[in-house]
Parts: sequence; structure tokens; C-alpha cells
Amino acid sequence: MAENTEKQTAEEAWREVGSQFQTLGESLAQAFRTAWESEENRRHVQNMRDGLEAMVDKVGQAIKEASASPEAKRFRGEAEKAAESLRAAGEQTWQDARPHLLSALSQVNAELQKMIGRLEAEEPAPEAAPEKGKDQ
Repeated sequence: MAENTEKQTAEEAWREVGSQFQTLGESLAQAFRTAWESEENRRHVQNMRDGLEAMVDKVGQAIKEASASPEAKRFRGEAEKAAESLRAAGEQTWQDARPHLLSALSQVNAELQKMIGRLEAEEPAPEAAPEKGKDQ
């Protein structure tokens, strides 16, 4: 449960980071629109735009480098191994359980057939049952 709480907390933190970036973007867009009204401000805005584009490029590059890092590759490899182990364990479990399941289903079927036989033996034959209203 603690792992789930930690995961939720991490997800909420990243959502908040995303929300803050969105708010920052909206504020910057409004500032640009307001500042664009004068030539001098347009030059400043262009300088800020260039700086922001450089920042975005650097953040993007950092993300690419982090995902290509040996740690990320090792994590990805370990995750793939874990998934393969789970798949193999699942297949092995099915192979181990299959004969038991087939045996159990066969026993259930046999018991159902016995029960059906008893029920059929207990029911009166249709011609032996008295018809209502014919002789009365």
C-alpha cells in the first residue's frame, strides 16, 4: 500500500509540475502579447523567445540523454527481464495447473452426469402421470 501511495504522490507531483509549466506558458504568452505592442518590446520579446527556445532545446536534450543513459538502459533491460520472467512463470503455472484443472472438470462433469441420472430416475414417466380433468 505504501508503494501505491508513493506512486500516487509522485504522479501528483509530476502533474503539478506540468500544471505549473502550463501556467507559466500562459503567463508568458500574455506577457508577449502585451509587450508586442512596441518595437522595443518586440526586440526584447524576440530575445526572450530565443532564450526560451534554447531552454526548451536544452531540456529536451537532457531528457534524451537521461533516457539513453546506462542507468536508463539497465532499468529498461531489468524491466524486460522481469516481464519475461513473469510471462515464463505464468506459462509454467498454466502448464502445472492444467492437468489438475482438466481432472477437476472431468470429475465435475461425472458428478453432473450422476445427478442428471438420479433426477431422471426420480421423475415419473410422462405417460404414467395422471392427466387432470379427463376422467373427472
